[in-house]
Amino acid sequence: MPFIPHTEEDIRAMLKAIGVGSIEQLFDEIPASLRNDRLENVPSAMNEMDITRLMSERAAHDGTYLNFIGAGAYEHHIPAAVWQIATRGEFYSAYTPYQAEASQGTLQVLYEYQSMMASLTAMDVTNASLYDGASALAEAVLMAVRTHKGAKRVLLPLSVHPVWRRVVKTIVRNQGIELVDVPYCAEAGHILPDALAQFKGQEIAALVVPQPNFFGVLEPADELTDWAHANNALLIAAVNPLALAILKPPGAWGAMGADIAVGDGQPLGIPLASGGPYFGFLACRKSLLRQLPGRLVGATVDTEGKPGYVLTLQAREQHIRRSRATSNICTNQGLMVTAATIYMALLGPDGLARAARASHTNALALLKDLTAIEGVERAFNGPVFHEFVLRLKTPLALLLKALKAQGILGGLNLAQDHPELGQSLLVCATETKTAEDLRRYTENMARIVGKHFRTAPCALKPSPNKF
Repeated sequence: MPFIPHTEEDIRAMLKAIGVGSIEQLFDEIPASLRNDRLENVPSAMNEMDITRLMSERAAHDGTYLNFIGAGAYEHHIPAAVWQIATRGEFYSAYTPYQAEASQGTLQVLYEYQSMMASLTAMDVTNASLYDGASALAEAVLMAVRTHKGAKRVLLPLSVHPVWRRVVKTIVRNQGIELVDVPYCAEAGHILPDALAQFKGQEIAALVVPQPNFFGVLEPADELTDWAHANNALLIAAVNPLALAILKPPGAWGAMGADIAVGDGQPLGIPLASGGPYFGFLACRKSLLRQLPGRLVGATVDTEGKPGYVLTLQAREQHIRRSRATSNICTNQGLMVTAATIYMALLGPDGLARAARASHTNALALLKDLTAIEGVERAFNGPVFHEFVLRLKTPLALLLKALKAQGILGGLNLAQDHPELGQSLLVCATETKTAEDLRRYTENMARIVGKHFRTAPCALKPSPNKF
C-alpha cells in the first residue's frame, strides 16, 4: 500500500509547531492505568520483502476452496476493470462529497448509480447508500413506522435471513416497534398468503417480503403485496439485486408495486473479502422521499447552463436537528457503490441477465444431481433462484468436514438458525461454477454419504423384531 513516511525531522517540526515536547504528551489525558506500553503479540519491525513473504505464507494457510456457500454473500465473477477503475485516486481517496464544486466526478457516479438502481428495482428513487442489506431493512422498518403514524407492528417472516432479522431487532427494539413472526410453508418454503389471515383488520405498518428468501425460494410476491395494501400496510421488498435482472422488480409487484425495496449490493461487483465492506441499498416511492435515509444526489445546471450534481434532501445529523435526523453513512460504502456502478455499467442489462441465468441454471443442475444421491432430498418444493435447501440423513458436521478436506465448502448448516429443519444444508451455485465443479461436488457428496450409509448399522440390517 502506498504511504508517505514522516522523518524524525518532520516529527520534530510538527511537534514544535503545535507546542508539544513529544508524541507521548499528545496522549497525556489517557490515564496511565489504561495505557499499554508493550505490544506483546506484535513482532519486531520487518522490511518490505520479509513482510510480503509473511503475508503470502499467511494467505496460503487459508487455502483455496471450491465454494458452494451463499446465504447472503455470493461469489460472482468481477471483471478486472471494476476495481482497477474504482481504486484510481480520484475515487479511492474521495471523501463524502459535501463540497459540490470539488466533487463533481464522485457526485456524477453516485447519480448514475441511483439511476441504475431505480431502474433495476422499478422504484422512483434510491439512496447512495447504507451500511449493508441488514441495516437497510432496519431503516425500511423505521421508515414504514414513521410513515404509518399509528401502527408500530411490522410482519417479519421467518424466511428472511436470520442475521437480517437479528439486526432489525437490535436497531428497532428500543423504539417500541413490535416485530411479528410470519411462518413459512413447511412444504414449499415460502410464505402462504393464507398465513396472513390472522392479521386481517389489525394495525400493521408493513409486511416484509424477501425475494428470493433465505432458503433460496421465490415468494408469491404479487399476492403478498396486494394483501399488504388491502390491509393498509406498506410492502417492504428485501431483494437480491442480481436476481432482479431476470425476476419481476419490486416496483411491479401486485397491482401497485412495493413501497420500499432494500437489499445488499454485494452481488454487484463487491468481493467476499471475509465479510465486507459491503453496502446496502434502499429505494422507495416518490411519496416516501422525505423519509428516505442516506445520501441523495440530484442533477441540476449551473449559472452558465452546464450540467452539475449536488447532494440534496440531506436529512442527516450534520445538517439538521439530531432528533429529526435519519441514518448516517460512511465513505467505505461510497467506494463500494462506485465499484457497483462500474460493474453494472460494464455488464449492462444483458450481462446482468446472463450472470443471473447462468447462476440459476447451475443451481438447478446441481440440485438435480445431488438429489439423485440416496439419502439426499430436497427440503422444499418451491421454485428457487440460485440457492436451495437439502435434507440429509448424514450428520452435517461430518459431511462438511469431509468435503472441506477435499477442498470444497459444501454449504451452510441450518441447524443453528432453523433447527426445525433437522439435518438441512443451504447450497448455492453461481455463474462462477463450471460443469467440472458441479461434478466434483456431486461425486464427493455421493462418496461421503455412501460411506456413511455403509458404516451405519441400521442402514444395512433390518431390525430382528420388524415382523
